[in-house]
Amino acid sequence: MQFHEEHLDAFMSLFYEVRDAIEKMEGCYSVELLKDIKDPTVMFTYSIWEEEENLNAYRKSDLFSKTWPKTKALFRAPAEAWSLDFV
Repeated sequence: MQFHEEHLDAFMSLFYEVRDAIEKMEGCYSVELLKDIKDPTVMFTYSIWEEEENLNAYRKSDLFSKTWPKTKALFRAPAEAWSLDFV
């Protein structure tokens, strides 16, 4: 996610406000926030889910529907997302 510099604090506050609730979602093992070492306005959330269905359930949850619009409003570019498997 690429943020406007002036919105970084707002995003980090929002992330830490909802992080525990996300981790309590069924099938979520962990959620972490990372930033690019060269550009601090580029942030990543890294979450591990038991199954893709659990992630999709989170994306359909009230928590996501309330949090995502607030997050999206802070972007300077459209977000990208990947779903990956351990090898």
